[in-house]
Amino acid sequence: MSKTGFKKDTVCVHAGSIKDSQFGGVNSPIYTSSAFEFLDQEDSQYPRYFNTPNQKAISDKICALEEGEAGMVLSSGMAAISTVFASLLKVGDHVILQEAIYGGTHYFAKTQLEKLGVTYTMVSGTSVEHYKNAIQDNTKVLYFETPGNPLLDIIDVEAMALLAKEHQLTSVIDNTFASPINLNPISFGVDVVIHSGTKYLGGHSDLCFGAVVTNNRIRQAMQNTAINWGGSLNGQTCALIERSLKTLALRVHQQNHNAMKIAETLYGHKSVDQVYYPGLPSHPGHEVAKRQMKGFGGMLSFSLGGGQRAEQYCRNLKLVATAVSLGGIESSVTIPSITSHAKLSAADREKAGINDHLIRLSVGIEDGEDLVSDLLQALG
Repeated sequence: MSKTGFKKDTVCVHAGSIKDSQFGGVNSPIYTSSAFEFLDQEDSQYPRYFNTPNQKAISDKICALEEGEAGMVLSSGMAAISTVFASLLKVGDHVILQEAIYGGTHYFAKTQLEKLGVTYTMVSGTSVEHYKNAIQDNTKVLYFETPGNPLLDIIDVEAMALLAKEHQLTSVIDNTFASPINLNPISFGVDVVIHSGTKYLGGHSDLCFGAVVTNNRIRQAMQNTAINWGGSLNGQTCALIERSLKTLALRVHQQNHNAMKIAETLYGHKSVDQVYYPGLPSHPGHEVAKRQMKGFGGMLSFSLGGGQRAEQYCRNLKLVATAVSLGGIESSVTIPSITSHAKLSAADREKAGINDHLIRLSVGIEDGEDLVSDLLQALG
């Protein structure tokens, strides 16, 4: 049950919607204007100020789903991530990041944080103690993902939030893989939740945007940075996002179901060395995931055995698409070593446990048995 008093399926449909008081339409009107009246207005409305009606509608809906006070929608997941970093950090600060994070975030840290005058430490593994040991006198931000990309690492969200509070750090989580349907980090004490909305929130592989949900204080601190960096969305794109969000819960429930079926089928298969899915009891983070997640998600990875080549496996698939990105209604696979994590060095990939035989599967809403059949036939 969300703070609105309604369950997530209802929140997806109704939260944030703009009432069409002129014509009585059931959908939010689309405001295409980039110029708005300023006389007698408390705040000037402008797309780059992140406060137009359609921007606010989807921000409010995502905030309701994540049970947060305030939020912002931006032009991409990386726009959201970079804006958060630039808002929370200044010259001389230090940030702790999980080693096994989205490749784009990893690359941003490697190439951009130094330009901002910020130092960082990458921490391997899921032990909260390891993150505690990385704290320095100038540490300001604790950044992590769970489930992680691409090995579905599970970190105890509540323990990380408590660690941050004990040391006056701002905790930031990328919640893209779980989605607001499966995990709500703010309810466990996390300060900032980020989404690459291109994935599950959009859900149809046709939109690119990012979202941040936090408290009023941090949202206000982000405002000037976001205005200056200019990663805003127009009204038409916002309307498509709102339409997609209305079916988020339905899509994620089916993706959870299908992913569990596939993980159970691939686990122990003679041609598969390892399956990474938090819903399996064999997963090292299973008990933590069971405690903090409402569903185990639609993402899983598996490592091919028997000398099979990842590229040939992808070419053998007939139903499942081979495509970058994830979270769409269609199932798709990618090879992290040459796509999402290609910008990492071979040494960094090895350190993160990402080998050339690893396949990452984004499970869609198709019939589960059809998906299983295709994935098995591709193993030859």
